[in-house]
Amino acid sequence: MPTNGGIIGPENIAGTTLTQDAKTTIFTSSGTFTAQPMSTAVTYVIVAGGGSGGGELGGGGGAGGYRTGPGTVLSAKGHTVTVGAGGADSTGAKGADGGASSVAFAPGTITSAGGGAGGSDASGGLISGNNGGSGGGGSAGAGPAGSGNTPPTSPSQGSNGGAGNPGGYPGTAGAGGGASGAGNAGGTTEPGGPGPQSDGGAGSASPITGLTLAGGGGGGTWNASGNVAGGAGGAGGGGQGFGNQFPNYSNNQAGAGDDGTANTGGGGGGGGNSGSSQGGSGGSGRVEILEAALTAQSRANGIWTMNDVYEYELDGEWPT
Repeated sequence: MPTNGGIIGPENIAGTTLTQDAKTTIFTSSGTFTAQPMSTAVTYVIVAGGGSGGGELGGGGGAGGYRTGPGTVLSAKGHTVTVGAGGADSTGAKGADGGASSVAFAPGTITSAGGGAGGSDASGGLISGNNGGSGGGGSAGAGPAGSGNTPPTSPSQGSNGGAGNPGGYPGTAGAGGGASGAGNAGGTTEPGGPGPQSDGGAGSASPITGLTLAGGGGGGTWNASGNVAGGAGGAGGGGQGFGNQFPNYSNNQAGAGDDGTANTGGGGGGGGNSGSSQGGSGGSGRVEILEAALTAQSRANGIWTMNDVYEYELDGEWPT
């Protein structure tokens, strides 16, 4: 059948202004992220689950790894989002590591590692804190600290934990590391001892929501004098370590550290004296994704009939 021919030419602005509002999507459990039609680049915050505190004279749990930066997305494709669980609480024994969080962006998956568990004196050779996004604290019996930023990322996803009291008993356990600060080491429980011993490392503020996330858990205490608090949880959801600030506390009491706050990646607080003490569970992770506001011009598809080309050329409107 006869035709008038055609040409594939440059795209031409069709004159319609397209707009897209900024949008923040927050995941507190695993799911799928689907971008708006105009989005190709986003800003993300990915926080893993925090580690739980150790049980007996337990170190604080390390915060979940904290990562933020730009990501590339495809508007027509769903991107898998995984939100890590916090480490489970433990009675007497060493804590548990937190779960990893991740987003499957177009060029590759970005993963934040779970926080390291706090060590426990009831665990035999497991007195040290575990490595993780941020490291767990060592138990009060001179337990070594866990290392943060494990596996390594740039920028760093977390900080080291603190070691337990180097002099052993009586003393306090080391704290878990946070996104922006290392956990404090344990120390003596005697009045006038070093401070702020056993406080959890500080977290970092999200550039998307402004919330402070991924604080380390405080260390627990052997407290013969009855006048020493457990380590404070780090800003960003870290749990308090067990000590004399808990209600009805008595000297060398068994007790549980506080849990890390849910959906912050905070580490759990370390437990008190005796094998019946319990470390606090780690806080679950979180993912935040920001799409920017955008404006663009709609375009024609670039396929033109010969008649159209002729008419645009006559009018001086054919793009060159």
